[in-house]
Amino acid sequence: MAGKNESPRQKMIAMMYLVLTALLALQVSSSILQKFMLLNNSVEAANNSANEKNQGSLLGIKEAVAKSSNPSLYSDIVSKADKVREISNNMITNLEALKQEVIGAGGGLNEQGNIKNMSEEEKVAILMVGGTKNGKAYKLRGDLNNYVTELLKLSDPNTKLLPLALEPKDDPTVKNFKDQNSKDFAEFNFAQTPVPAALAVLSQKQAEVRRYENSVLDQLAAKVGAKEVKFDKIFGMVSAKSNTVVAGTPFEAEMFIAASSSAITPRMSFNGAGYPVKDGKAVIKFTAQGGSYDKNGLSKRTYMGTISYNDPSGGTKTLSVPGEYTVMKPTYNIESSTTPPLYLGCANRISVVSPGLGALWAPKFTATGGDVIESGERGKITIVPSSSKLSLNVINSGNVLGTENFRVQRVPKPTIELVGIDEKRGAQASGLRSITVRAVADESFKNFNPEDAQYRVSSVTVSLARGSRRVGSVDIGGSGSISSLAQQAEPGDRYVVEIKGVQRKNFRGSIEEVNIGNTTRTINLY
Repeated sequence: MAGKNESPRQKMIAMMYLVLTALLALQVSSSILQKFMLLNNSVEAANNSANEKNQGSLLGIKEAVAKSSNPSLYSDIVSKADKVREISNNMITNLEALKQEVIGAGGGLNEQGNIKNMSEEEKVAILMVGGTKNGKAYKLRGDLNNYVTELLKLSDPNTKLLPLALEPKDDPTVKNFKDQNSKDFAEFNFAQTPVPAALAVLSQKQAEVRRYENSVLDQLAAKVGAKEVKFDKIFGMVSAKSNTVVAGTPFEAEMFIAASSSAITPRMSFNGAGYPVKDGKAVIKFTAQGGSYDKNGLSKRTYMGTISYNDPSGGTKTLSVPGEYTVMKPTYNIESSTTPPLYLGCANRISVVSPGLGALWAPKFTATGGDVIESGERGKITIVPSSSKLSLNVINSGNVLGTENFRVQRVPKPTIELVGIDEKRGAQASGLRSITVRAVADESFKNFNPEDAQYRVSSVTVSLARGSRRVGSVDIGGSGSISSLAQQAEPGDRYVVEIKGVQRKNFRGSIEEVNIGNTTRTINLY
């Protein structure tokens, strides 16, 4: 049932389902039943994430429509997107109700929130298969496949979605198993099946519902904007590669109609001279003349472009495109995505160029307050500051062209996140079996210095607290099992997560300890 375009999460769920179906006919031990519960909890957590993603897709569609020039054109798309969410949520709700009945077949939950009789098979079979094949799994099969039928009505033509409740003889994952392919959907999934395995089957069906829902919402999102005319005004524009050029070097720009049409063949001129037009654009190129520089070594120049075109009524319209550019004396420029400022002890890469010197440009660099690492490419260097201020000397052919002063700031501390946990809402006392803590780099720092923004949480202590008393605690790295605490957890308790160690790997591959102070997170249990 796996598709070529499935995400890693979807492939993981499909693989777990294959493992599940292979074990359904076996007599399993209590330890394996526990593992089925862990598998079910993992799939449920993934389903919650998928639900949030799909809700975000729906809101994104509505937001894009609201911002469009004519939202009424997309009322059908919004209506379909709402319907996709509605029928998907209804299917999820039905599956959730069945899961609760399966838990009831296992005796319900004990005071610790665990299923009383996880090995119960007979009552599960009576509920889902029935003595005369009148169990709830038969209605479920119809509901799942009807859901796919309804979803296809909201999808693009020729959309391929397999039924969600295939008979074993039609299911490519099991049809070659002779001892299984003679069963029907209900028998295959729920006969001789303990409670945790039955729950995992139903959770996997919920995952497939969310996957199908996401696929159709993506189709609808792609249609927002397809019905609009992309422009309703035509205006001229000149786009220069640079409005500042060195004397004696070419000034180059593109002059074009911002919104072109195959029905329009414009005529363009620049400073009185005509230029050929291709694909609605004319390429402007001439040699910039120097002289009359101001005290900053700059000289202002102006230009006038014209664009003429035939409008739909048969008349001719002419647009004037005035502008100006600046001619600059030969000098050097620093091009960098990380300055100012620089980050202390990090790889800050810059490029120093001099268009005016051209082939004569062969710079050398020295620095005060840090180190300079040559790249082997002309003018491209890496600066590693060692103090709060850094001065870079630019030297060419033995002549010091200038000194650049940079501000240096410390690396911002990362943000600590609990992966997959809503800290405001909390978590189920019986459902949370593992915790993953992630250190997230400051977005700006990560964008500018990705090689220095590699963090990992190295030490975490998770404590189970009840009132003012600590029931127990476990130490994990950035991620680990808290099953020993989960077995004792009760609604009303809380987990206190203390982050004791965070490390950062810099561009040299060295590991540094990050001082994050006293950082804790609290997870209330219900």
